Amino acid sequence: MTMVYAHRGASAAEPENTLAAFTAAVAMGADGVELDVRRTADGALAVHHDAHLVDGRPLVEVVSTDLPAGVALLEAALDACDGVVVNVEVKNFPGEPDFDDGQAVAEAVAHLVGERDLHRHVIVSSFNLAAIDCVRKVDVGVPTGYLVLLAPHTEAAGPLVEKTRAGGHSALHPHHIGVTADLVRGCAGAGLALNAWTVDDPGRIAELGDLGVDGIVTNVPDVALRALGR
Repeated sequence: MTMVYAHRGASAAEPENTLAAFTAAVAMGADGVELDVRRTADGALAVHHDAHLVDGRPLVEVVSTDLPAGVALLEAALDACDGVVVNVEVKNFPGEPDFDDGQAVAEAVAHLVGERDLHRHVIVSSFNLAAIDCVRKVDVGVPTGYLVLLAPHTEAAGPLVEKTRAGGHSALHPHHIGVTADLVRGCAGAGLALNAWTVDDPGRIAELGDLGVDGIVTNVPDVALRALGR
């Protein structure tokens, strides 16, 4: 069965990365929720996609008690997603104000998953390979996924699959446009799950399901479930 992950929650129905979006996704029957995590000035884990708040302040310069009302902490988000799988994407890009070579966010997320015994209910992903490597160093039992941009029929597919497998990670998370039958077979042969992002078109969702992907990330989980015949 292809799992449906609600991208930043049910973000077509509610503001993205909010408790309302997560609650709506669960109510729609999504199998999982994808959300983004960054650090605040006091080291809290805030659920937010961009490095800056809407008022322009860098999130990393704001203490958790001063966050806008709509910005939740990861602990509250996990509570709102009780009963479904949560794909926690660690944001840590060079050039952004909160970039951290020490991988403090990844380490903190791994500790939180362990403390709450959520190893079977959380997967930690990132475009930053060092971030998910850090998660595995902290707690080898936390599933991890490598986020990548992948063009169709690219020669990079095989090496990316091997790099992900060799790092001990659980999944490859490519953009859906790069997902082919060969990539699905390659991931399966390497023992990796393949979770494709972010796709809202019902026809493409059905096609990905027919290809046998393990999961799709979508802004419209209700639409995706129908497209998959669920």
